[in-house]
Formats: sequence, structure tokens, C-alpha cells
Amino acid sequence: MASTTPAPATVDVTPKGDLVRLDSVEDALAAFKRGEFLVVVDDMDRENEGDLIIAAEHVTQQQMAWLIRHSSGYICICLPAERLAQLEIPMMVAQNQDPHRTAYAVTCDYKHGTTTGISAHDRALTARKLADPTTVADDFTRPGHLVPLRAVEGGTLVRRGHTEASVGVICELVKADDPNGDMARRDDCFKFAKQWGVKMISIEQIEQYRREKGL
Repeated sequence: MASTTPAPATVDVTPKGDLVRLDSVEDALAAFKRGEFLVVVDDMDRENEGDLIIAAEHVTQQQMAWLIRHSSGYICICLPAERLAQLEIPMMVAQNQDPHRTAYAVTCDYKHGTTTGISAHDRALTARKLADPTTVADDFTRPGHLVPLRAVEGGTLVRRGHTEASVGVICELVKADDPNGDMARRDDCFKFAKQWGVKMISIEQIEQYRREKGL
């Protein structure tokens, strides 16, 4: 299982015209299983943003620090509804008014071996423990510094959002060296993925892959 952070490439990563080449879902899944980051982009007419995604069960302190450095820093973890119920983590609000109906749950921290909960160490540990089926509700404090998101049953076949694209740790990419901290769009995401050697796929690809495989 890979535990290192990506290293920057030394090749030209500028998109040629409007061409943005996506990786295959098979290659992306293999990288995800190895504990590597993915860039997942949504529809151009939805948010037109990209998220950095990594499997929660093995995310390291170094990987969490790298994720925070290259993203908005608002780190979320996607979990099935049944796992949130097991951990007694309620939804953040009774009436969801988010434009895309992103299902935010109450923030939490793992209570053993953490301090403030905000450090890369603490957030990585919380993510791993949320993904650990042996942990129970009393292992976590609420509120905290990691944001659980409830995935819709049926995944991307029901809702084409980043939450459904991965049950793992996610955060939105921001433009590199942008003083305004604007969100990265598809071309920005492509350049980032090529610069750091990270696989990049789209939610549309995942949906098509699941339909073809009957998943």
C-alpha cells in the first residue's frame, strides 16, 4: 500500500487546445486501491470542479498534509448511511438547503491519540478510524474537524456528485498560486494531475463503468 505523497513531474503539462485526456476507470481504481490520490471531476454544467480523493482506510499524516496544502482545506469523508447510523452521527441540519443536496453530517474527531483534532495527524487518524469497522460511536467526539458526507444509496447511478464517486477522503482542488483561492476547473485539474502524476477521471466515466459492469 503506497504511503508517499505525489512528486511533481518535469514535463509540459499544458492542455493542447481543448483536449483534456482522462485516465481509464480501471487504471484509476488500481491506483485508488494502492492508496494513491485521484482527481475526480464532475459535469461541466454542474459545479465544474475537481476533488482530490483518497481511500480513507490507509490515509497517512503526510498524505493528509499534502491534501490540505493543495485544496480548500475543508476535508470531508464520504460514508454510507448505515455507517453513519452505526456511529450515531446525525445529519448537520434537518432541512438541507445546499444547492446540490450534499448531505453534510455533524463534524467529528477521533478521541484517542488526538489533541485539537485539526492537525494533519489528527484528521488522518480520524479518517482511518471512521473507515475502521471496529470503532464505535463512543470513540468519536462531536463536533470536530472532519466533515462526514452521507453517500446516496445507489451511488453515481442516483446522484452524480463527488460524494457518490468515492467512499473516502475528499476535498476540492483550488488553483495553484491563485491569490484569490479560486476553485480549480477542468483544465486546471488536468494540469494539476499531470504535474503530480495523479490519475484523473470523471463522474460520468464512473457512472458509465458501473452500468457496463452491472455494479
